[in-house]
Amino acid sequence: MKAILEAIRAGRLSAVARAAISNNADAPALVHARAFGVPAYHLSQTKLGPGADVDGEIAATLAAHGVELVILSGYLRKLGSMTLTRYRGRIFNIHPGPLPLYGGPGMFGRHVHEAVLAAGERESAIAIHLVDEEYDRGPVLAHRAVPIEPGDTAKTLAERVQALEPQFFVETLRRIAAGTLALPPGNIAGAGESA
Repeated sequence: MKAILEAIRAGRLSAVARAAISNNADAPALVHARAFGVPAYHLSQTKLGPGADVDGEIAATLAAHGVELVILSGYLRKLGSMTLTRYRGRIFNIHPGPLPLYGGPGMFGRHVHEAVLAAGERESAIAIHLVDEEYDRGPVLAHRAVPIEPGDTAKTLAERVQALEPQFFVETLRRIAAGTLALPPGNIAGAGESA
């Protein structure tokens, strides 16, 4: 998220960051957002109370800030039906491995890298995809291969993937904003979108 905010501030990404939301009150993303003057919210069952409609609060907060595109950057919770319906085809996530083979419930962080190495793959990947009701099953919009080197461990592979992710996400968002990356029909992405 910090790389995206820096790209917007520097004029390298034609977008406006409208709000940041995390289910973790201590998330560095909230600190980064506030440092860039972006309203930041902790929305979770812990914050709102048992039985609270967290999905409704997320959707309402995004709408109140005029958000048009939703960028998941480290948000590991499954989004609810209200948010998914309101922003269908306009929610983007980044995944640290080839999809759909190395995605789904529990496939995040080191778990992805361990699975890729255990399968004997020659390369891993970074995938940016649309978000739908199933973890990591939305259409892949952009993909960047990351070679597996001799002697790689989950830790060394993770370090290489993580080093490439921020710039790749920014590059992909630039293509979406410029209209040079084809999105499935029904998306409103274009120059000057807000996130």
